[in-house]
Amino acid sequence: MKLSKRHLAIGAAFASIAVVAGLGIVAWIAYEPALPEIARPSPSSFDRGLVAKGEQLATVGDCIVCHTAPNGAPFAGARALPTPFGILFSNNITPDEKTGIGSWSLAAFSRAMRQGVARDGSHLYPALPYEHFTHVNDGDLAAIYAFLMTRQPVSREAPENQLLPGLGFRPLLAGWKLLFLRQTQFERQANESAEWNRGKYLVDGLAHCGGCHTPRNLAGGEERGREFAGGVAEGWNAPALDETNPSAAIWNVDSLFAYLKTGSDRGHSAAGGPMVPVAEGLSRLNDADVRAIAVYVDSQMHPLRETNLPAVTVVATNDSRSAAAAAHPEADLLFEGACSGCHAPRAPMNINDRPLLSSASDLRADDPRNAVQTLLQGIAPPGGKGAYMPSFSNTMTDRQLADLLAYARARFTDKPAWPDLEAVVGDIRKENAE
Repeated sequence: MKLSKRHLAIGAAFASIAVVAGLGIVAWIAYEPALPEIARPSPSSFDRGLVAKGEQLATVGDCIVCHTAPNGAPFAGARALPTPFGILFSNNITPDEKTGIGSWSLAAFSRAMRQGVARDGSHLYPALPYEHFTHVNDGDLAAIYAFLMTRQPVSREAPENQLLPGLGFRPLLAGWKLLFLRQTQFERQANESAEWNRGKYLVDGLAHCGGCHTPRNLAGGEERGREFAGGVAEGWNAPALDETNPSAAIWNVDSLFAYLKTGSDRGHSAAGGPMVPVAEGLSRLNDADVRAIAVYVDSQMHPLRETNLPAVTVVATNDSRSAAAAAHPEADLLFEGACSGCHAPRAPMNINDRPLLSSASDLRADDPRNAVQTLLQGIAPPGGKGAYMPSFSNTMTDRQLADLLAYARARFTDKPAWPDLEAVVGDIRKENAE
């Protein structure tokens, strides 16, 4: 059938209408109105008790970590946040009226936290974990708002984001939200204790634990149905917080509480990588909330057992030095020179109730990533005080680091050797340099 010019013109018209209608629908989905500016509230207008509550809640959310640049003013933003899609820079959340949130109403702040939309109507990137903050109740958002609005205003603009081409077009985020943002309120479980419910509320909401400990898809959304199955954060493996965690059997409420509160537990080793600032923040959080978090996480690791078990300390004491030295003679010398002062079984640090290498979860893990990162990056103590692990990135080659890790795994665990370890060290070193 031959189409006439009239038929072609009609077809083109309908196609144009369809395109315009489609663009209109996209624009309607992406559009968010700007909310009115307000004069910055006086700090004295906020109840002191509300501000104190907000300080604790902001601590749960780790706001200061992402919104403070190295050597920068607290909450003034401009911290580089590496993502698979490029580098984002955090926003200034001090009450500065021009570069911060000083002109934001509580309604504007709440919309940003729950819907990922700034006061001016622009979409915010999900580096702000609004898919978790959507569960936070009105009273707690008001408390965090009061806390932030009583901080010292700081004038500081964030640098331009450095994203892959096209991803700087913020209306695209409306589509991401359609796929991955579920705006639901927290629902209390009547068959669980008040402590368990408090822990779930904090873990799912402000603490946004799933942001790191849940795997993500190619679009950066958390994989549904795999909550707490483990993820990757800043080049470190974030272990599973469910029953698939290989060390789940030797975690309980007390050991989780100690680890969260201090960044260390005798039976598991010290926090490393992005978990260090989390532990530093939780060290300032009230014990009741930290324990509630521990109770809820324990219930995810052990869904078929009671959570209020007596404290059980399981400390592995493997030390097969002779066999490890025979297999890795150079690493045995390296260990004696660089590591034994802290990590030999009778070293003062171990005697003083610090974790043994034989108990280190990262050394016993199937994936060597975190053990490699520990040697490459070192471990700073929470709050910058206490024993620390230096970085060996500039003092040892990939071969030496791989040999040292193989030696430590053979000496202090009963696990099989990691394959292709030198190549893994080299790959992770390159990742860190990017």
